[in-house]
This record gives sequence, structure tokens and C-alpha cells, in this order.
Amino acid sequence: MKRLRNYFISGLLFWIPLGLSIVVIKFFLELIDNLIPTQYLPESLFGLDNAIPGSGVVWIILIMLITGALVNNFIGRKLIQLWEKLLNKIPGFRGIYSALKQLSDTVLSPSSESFKKVLLVEYPRRGMWTIAFQTGSYHGEAEKIIGQEIVNIYVSTTPNPTSGFFIMLPKKDTVELNMSVDDAFKLIISTGVVTPN
Repeated sequence: MKRLRNYFISGLLFWIPLGLSIVVIKFFLELIDNLIPTQYLPESLFGLDNAIPGSGVVWIILIMLITGALVNNFIGRKLIQLWEKLLNKIPGFRGIYSALKQLSDTVLSPSSESFKKVLLVEYPRRGMWTIAFQTGSYHGEAEKIIGQEIVNIYVSTTPNPTSGFFIMLPKKDTVELNMSVDDAFKLIISTGVVTPN
């Protein structure tokens, strides 16, 4: 009976992650397909329709590439500037748009230092350690008051790394790890079960 139980648990450990992965991938593919309903597009173009799961991904990639090519030339940049001026005149929307744009520019920019460093910090109290991500260096009022070099860090929660805490911490209280950001996210999402090499 003990051996059968072990076999059953091993089977569960194989099928549960696989099944959940398939469900999550299917959900996102359907979500993207619903964003761009390809049945309204010419069928002759690539011969794609909603019968092919994930065909919307191809359209998303094409739209992003074409948009990127347009906004990277002189005329495109001028049009973007005019568009942003227009959006910044809308009350209430201005603050949200500018904050989201600054966040996306910071996170997605290749030259950005955000989420490039994995840190080890004592949190939520001394003697307890957790993984954190450096999101930037802070040189404002708080640094002057504390009198030490400050770093901005993001401590994510487990198993959902999209929620967490923003903390300003003296740089001397952080330990930089050689671990990649991908490995750190795997460690957090798996609640420490999947450990990096």
C-alpha cells in the first residue's frame, strides 16, 4: 500500500504541474485571440483564423513590430509626442498615463538597471532573509535624512511575485547575489522547492 501511495503521489507531482501549465497557456492564448479576433482579418493573409489556438500571438507580434518600426523614425516620434500631449490634457488620465509610461520605460528599457540585480536582504526582521530585486538607486530626500546610500528594492510575495513590497534600504544592508532574475523568480514562485544551480 505504501508503494502504491508513493506511485500515486509521483503521478500527481507529474500531472498537476503539466495540467496547470496547459490550462494557463490555453487561457492566455484564448485571451490574446479574443483581443484580436482574426475572423475579421483577410483569410488569405497567412491563412490564420481562430481555429488555430494562439494565432492571435502572431498578430500581436506583427502589430508590435510594425508599431516599433513606425515610432522609431522622425515622423513617428513627432506623432507620439503630439499623442502624449493630447493625453496629458485629459484630467485624471494624465497622472495614470504618465506613471504607467514611466514604469514601462524603466522596466522594459534595455539600458535600465531595474530588476537586473538579485539581492539578499534581512526582511521582515533581523535574522530572517529573503530574495529581493533592486529596482533603482535613490538619491533624494530620504538619503539625505538617513545619511547613507539608499537602494530601492522590491520584495515579492510567494507564490504570486506580481504583488509585494517596495522598500528603501541602505545599500550596506543588502547582499548582491550572482543568481539570475529568472532563477530568483523560479525560487520565489516555487516557494523554495525549485532551487537554482
